[in-house]
Amino acid sequence: MGKVIAIANQKGGVGKTTTSVNLAACLAVAEYPTLLIDIDPQANSTSGLGFNSGELKNKTIYEVIINEEKIADFLLSTDLSYLKLLPSSINLVGAEVELVSAISREQRLLRALEQVRADYEYILVDCPPSLGLLTINALTASDSVLIPIQCEYYALEGLGQLLNTIRLVQKHLNEHLAIEGVLLTMYDARLNLSRQVAEDVRRYFEGRVFKTVINRNVRLSEAPSFGKPIILYDAVSAGSENYMSLAEEIIQNGEQKSVGQRA
Repeated sequence: MGKVIAIANQKGGVGKTTTSVNLAACLAVAEYPTLLIDIDPQANSTSGLGFNSGELKNKTIYEVIINEEKIADFLLSTDLSYLKLLPSSINLVGAEVELVSAISREQRLLRALEQVRADYEYILVDCPPSLGLLTINALTASDSVLIPIQCEYYALEGLGQLLNTIRLVQKHLNEHLAIEGVLLTMYDARLNLSRQVAEDVRRYFEGRVFKTVINRNVRLSEAPSFGKPIILYDAVSAGSENYMSLAEEIIQNGEQKSVGQRA
């Protein structure tokens, strides 16, 4: 069964989509069958892999979440043979209102993934910058949550709310939800602020912060406008190296847990 990882933080601009697209691509390059689910109405993961969400019409996650259609009917092939995408679109904006009175509204994605989970090693879910029903669906369906944190002022602001939401999901909807790790993004070692924020985050999340840090990188910022993950846009860039390192760290963490469970 594939491991499901939600990439979540209700703050915008922290690198959720950049991490979702590039981590998924790097796992795929390593030949791990990977599914990226875009559950953000902004559909940036969708465009980041070269698709125009406006042209997808009724072929997105909206049909899976709201109409409970089969997820396999809406998956798109990408430029990487081991990577598939469940795209999003602006239609998802009203989904939370439509779900309010729905039966098992928090478990729509969980039930949908039962159909395809065995087909993938990794399933990544790019969450919207909110803690509404779409993010709750992602957390309910996931084994773990990866939290990107930008190395800027107020980095830790609002994290208490996210952690409280995770605890509530663990208590009422998904007791096995774990924190995969905290990822420092947009790091610039030349800046005192970046170094201080990194130190604060490591102190706050003792033992839960990835060794890999995502450095500020121009090529990484350019890649989405070309509809490509950084590994295809510039494979030798620092951004590509950073996300390959993150993928390796996640793979190793999974292998260590598997060994521990067998022991």
